[in-house]
Amino acid sequence: MKIVKIEAIPFAIPYVKPLRFASGEVHTAEHVLVKIHTDDGVVGVGEAPPRPFTYGETQAGIVAVIETVFAPQLIGLTLLDRERAQQRLQRTVGNPAAKSAIDIALWDALGRTLNQSVTALLGGYTDRLRVSHMLGFEEPAKMVAEAERMIETHGIRTFKVKVGRQPYTLDTVVVRTLRERFGNEIELYVDGNRGWSATEALQAMREMSDLGLSFAEELCPADDILGRRWLVDHLDIPFVADESVTTPAEVTREILGGSATALSIKCARTGFTQSQRVHHLAEGLGLEVIMGNQIDGQLGTMCTAAFGAAFSLTSRRAAELSNFLDMSDDLLTDPLEIHDGDLVVRQGAGLSVEIDESKLTHYRLDQ
Repeated sequence: MKIVKIEAIPFAIPYVKPLRFASGEVHTAEHVLVKIHTDDGVVGVGEAPPRPFTYGETQAGIVAVIETVFAPQLIGLTLLDRERAQQRLQRTVGNPAAKSAIDIALWDALGRTLNQSVTALLGGYTDRLRVSHMLGFEEPAKMVAEAERMIETHGIRTFKVKVGRQPYTLDTVVVRTLRERFGNEIELYVDGNRGWSATEALQAMREMSDLGLSFAEELCPADDILGRRWLVDHLDIPFVADESVTTPAEVTREILGGSATALSIKCARTGFTQSQRVHHLAEGLGLEVIMGNQIDGQLGTMCTAAFGAAFSLTSRRAAELSNFLDMSDDLLTDPLEIHDGDLVVRQGAGLSVEIDESKLTHYRLDQ
């Protein structure tokens, strides 16, 4: 079970339709595939999606930090040295996606070695999650059409609507149009990606107060400390902290400081080990949790599903597991499928996915 090699492979796969939101837009999945090799011949995999407009990481930066900093620190450890690996990863500041992909690959390799699924190793609560689909910026009619397609094709009935534009009425009109079209047949919540001020956010939320929204996520910047606390105090639905809670310490700060009342857990940001710690904090504090999506490919989506299915708390709400549907291709030999609004977690060893090496050769950028 000794780690003998760590690879960081950059690749790029275009999206059929770009996802647009307040803090940026994504046209191509310029991700990094991480492979961890052991002396037993086992290979664990993880996927790092860089989000420079959110966390400051780039594809080239992820490759560089893994090859020059993390790999030399971890080679020679065993798959059971997880706390030692965490200590070595965390002494380098930042780089959440790079750290998380390594941590996920370690868990995948461990599961493959023990012939157990990652979900079983983490907690083994259920074998499936309900799916929530993200609707990015578009004209109201196009967003309604996309929701109709998701309902008809995949049975998805929970939608996260991206908001945060100026004027805020661009977004409130969309949310109202969706509610009027589908009524109570769907669940809706909104995500501002820090695009509004606290004042704009409250005005928008009051305008949507009759629409039965479940959550409001990151409507204004966490750095606006007093404004965000003021906003949270005036809302009557849970306020979800997402990009403002990249570590367990940040979770503690945001929740105890009154700047959020619910959490989004993203394995692409906190791996499995740190996500466990965030989950336990949420459980102890009585917080609702959403399993979030960092515009992941299919590998990253399976990681989110594997973690979310491991615990009762993380499987209560629909998880954001559908963004891979907008990619033109992917790296897995056996593509993921969403049926009747659910994504089933595979029960094979590790993450129970295999990389199509011919596709990786085609899409990788370093050869």
